[in-house]
Amino acid sequence: MRIKTIDGLNIVKEKHLPLVKQRLGHSNGIGISQVMVCSGTSCISGESQDVRRELERELERRNLQNSVQVVKTGCFGFCQHGPIVMIHPGENFYCRVKPQNVKKLVETHLVNSQVVEELQYQNKGEKTNNIKDIHFFKAQKRIVLQNCGVIDPEEIGEYIARGGYYALADIILNKKPEEIIDRIKKSGLRGRGGAGFPTGRKWEMTAMQETNPKYILCNADEGDPGAFMDRSILEGDPHSILEAMTVAGYCIGAAQGYIYIRAEYPVAVERLEIAIDQAREYGLLGKNLFGTDFDFDIDLRFGAGAFVCGEETALLHSVMGQRGEPRPRPPYPAQEGLWGKPTLISNVETYANVPVILRKGWEWYSGQGSATSKGSKVFSLAGKINNTGLIEVPMGTTLRTIIFDIGGGIANGKNFKAVQTGGPSGGCIPAKYLDLPIDYESLQEIGSMMGSGGMIVMDEDNCMVDIARFYVEFTQDESCGRCTPCRVGTKRLFEILKRITEGKGEMEDLELLEELAYDIRDASLCGLGQTAPNPVISTLRYFRGEYVAHIRDKICPAGVCKALLDYTIDEAKCAACGLCVKACAAGAISGAKGEPYRIDPDKCIRCAACVAKCPKDAISKGIRKEAANIAEKGIQSGAGSREEGAAL
Repeated sequence: MRIKTIDGLNIVKEKHLPLVKQRLGHSNGIGISQVMVCSGTSCISGESQDVRRELERELERRNLQNSVQVVKTGCFGFCQHGPIVMIHPGENFYCRVKPQNVKKLVETHLVNSQVVEELQYQNKGEKTNNIKDIHFFKAQKRIVLQNCGVIDPEEIGEYIARGGYYALADIILNKKPEEIIDRIKKSGLRGRGGAGFPTGRKWEMTAMQETNPKYILCNADEGDPGAFMDRSILEGDPHSILEAMTVAGYCIGAAQGYIYIRAEYPVAVERLEIAIDQAREYGLLGKNLFGTDFDFDIDLRFGAGAFVCGEETALLHSVMGQRGEPRPRPPYPAQEGLWGKPTLISNVETYANVPVILRKGWEWYSGQGSATSKGSKVFSLAGKINNTGLIEVPMGTTLRTIIFDIGGGIANGKNFKAVQTGGPSGGCIPAKYLDLPIDYESLQEIGSMMGSGGMIVMDEDNCMVDIARFYVEFTQDESCGRCTPCRVGTKRLFEILKRITEGKGEMEDLELLEELAYDIRDASLCGLGQTAPNPVISTLRYFRGEYVAHIRDKICPAGVCKALLDYTIDEAKCAACGLCVKACAAGAISGAKGEPYRIDPDKCIRCAACVAKCPKDAISKGIRKEAANIAEKGIQSGAGSREEGAAL
């Protein structure tokens, strides 16, 4: 079927609309039930596809396949409680569903119309069966994620039933490019990849170039540790990206688009390939769209996992088959991009906002968010938090709301310590900024950044010096090596941080760390190097006392840095079972069976294997005795008590 008119879209919409309306809680008299099985990467890893196949087999066995439809869907976002199954009508929400639960789910819910209590969501002893009653979802405002968990991402008709491709049809048939660019500018949409550059201005700049051909490029090379926003959008709503890129192509005069996606995202890749094939079959990609002379097509290009290829000029090189390394700007990609031609680059989430703006109007969109940051932001919550997963909130929402309200607070009753935003390029934000409204400017003011939207929450058991070391090691390893400040500077940063975590640091290292961090920031060629020192700068700014404790007192307050710990056996608790001896690869544990065992601190490699094996919890970690003695004698550089060091 080749769609050439808006009436053609209407025919497809009417076919799929009843099913989609039922999933949105509307009564439509279709007479069948729908079982939505989350088929995002997180739930797939938890056997959700085995659940789906078992559902299909059980329904066929009971001859219910004509009255119950099993549907794949994208990520619901509540990853902590996957695999997730939703049953319509009724928006019945079941979590942590396993294949062995399917028979009872079908018998109890689909046959007897009763709730399967053991699969209900539970919070503080209270069970909830309807998704509308789950606070995790009620506290969000879904704009970009509005189709995720609602439609089958492998069925183009369901995207059309939700209003998809209507904006594209109207624009190609009735609107001028400059009119649409003006709408994007007025909406206030800013790039969601990190820098926050106004999207409309970027479109305008590329459209103004007189050189042809021009290209549209989608950056789906999501490389931040703990980030999965773009992946989830592509898995749950791929057609929104295709529609947005096609609109952008019409506005700037491009006929070809590329999506640069991580090869490590097999589910997203598969769904994009299906979506592109379907769009071509329906005449929504390819030649003469909607019967006009406008041509536009999209192809995929795969990244091999290099973090630096998230930088736009490095990405351009990689798409062209060259080594992925950045180049100086100007010229900007809008002036000279792919093959030296004007190229519009935005990331997945930025494009996903475009169809919403065009359907609901720029006035509506600009009314969402804060004064300088419009719309919403998708965040991935990870780390020491109760509700890990994917969320979407209006710009200007506070960290406290995100972490303690939607995220459910810190896991295991621990105290909040910091949250890392912006991935390796961001900073660690302490508790005193929990009530800070999150937008581009506010995060920059406190030494962090929005980034693509990753949030890693840390508690009292995290060592901030070790966190800085981890991120610097990551960026040092991912540096392309083209410029000396990044190639050599990050290596020196890592060496200093490693020395401090091993108890070999000197007080002079703090001044050296700061000086080197600012030099790298100011002299590096691209964004990777310029932002690589942010974790160091922010932890020195807000958690300097931990650095002092590592250097002066030779202790790790969080008990993380192995070189500064001792493992000891409480003789009163020791069952003398000998399991710790068998677990110790270093031969550091001695004693006779039937008598308490002891650990030799000089032989101990602090792997904690003995702790995991001890049935009586008799082995504990603590400050190394010799380090404590040195601290008490006050013979280190800048001597003082442990209490004073920790208080700085």
